[in-house]
Amino acid sequence: QVYLVESGGGLVQAGGSLRLSCAASGSIYYINRMGWYRQAPGKERELVATVTGGGKTDYYIDDVQGRFTISRDNAKNAVYLQMNSLKPEDTGVYYCHIDELQSTADGMPTFDFWGRGTQVTVSS
Repeated sequence: QVYLVESGGGLVQAGGSLRLSCAASGSIYYINRMGWYRQAPGKERELVATVTGGGKTDYYIDDVQGRFTISRDNAKNAVYLQMNSLKPEDTGVYYCHIDELQSTADGMPTFDFWGRGTQVTVSS
């Protein structure tokens, strides 16, 4: 089993910053790719940013490019999202996600693990 625990969400004024953290635990040998999704009320969950465990490139959706920064700590199986210049439209529940990992049980790739989500509210 794999568990993701998020922290760092909260209330912030427009233009402010938040740093989201996610620590993964369980049967994890190596996380190949992980990232963050978000879901606003009444809307579909959308990808925000991803980072490979040992890769050289990050991915961001256009709406957050230049404002958000994703980073990782492989020793802690953790992923972070630094969010600057926040806008009201950034409001939503942010979910930590592991796209792919290698399990300690058999070393095989396994997919799609989700955190419970953390609320981010940006007021104008």
